[in-house]
Amino acid sequence: MDLSKKKCKPCEGGIPPLDKSEVEEYQKHLRDDWQVSGNKKISKEYSFVNFRHTMDFVNKVADLAEEEGHHPDMHVYYSKVLIELSTHAINGLSENDFILAVKIDKL
Repeated sequence: MDLSKKKCKPCEGGIPPLDKSEVEEYQKHLRDDWQVSGNKKISKEYSFVNFRHTMDFVNKVADLAEEEGHHPDMHVYYSKVLIELSTHAINGLSENDFILAVKIDKL
C-alpha cells in the first residue's frame, strides 16, 4: 500500500480511532523518525539552516494540508518545525494522519 497515492477522507467523527495493532501496521509506512504517542498522535521534528528555509517548509506543509483537507499542528521555531498529526474528531489516529505524514516527508 503506497500511502502517498491515497487522498485524505473527510472525518467528522463517528468512527473509532485506529487501535494499537493498526497503528503499528501504518507506522511501517513512515520513516523511523516519526514518534507515536499513546496511539493518539504522531509527531516529527524537522531541522533547517535558517528561518527562511523553515518558513518555506511550513508554507509547503500548509498548502499540502489544504489540498488534503487534513491539518497538522505545527510548532514553528527559528530553525525547526515540530509536526503533530492526530484526527481531532475521533480523539486519536486515522489513516489520514499517516497519509499526510508520508506526503510531508516527500516535500
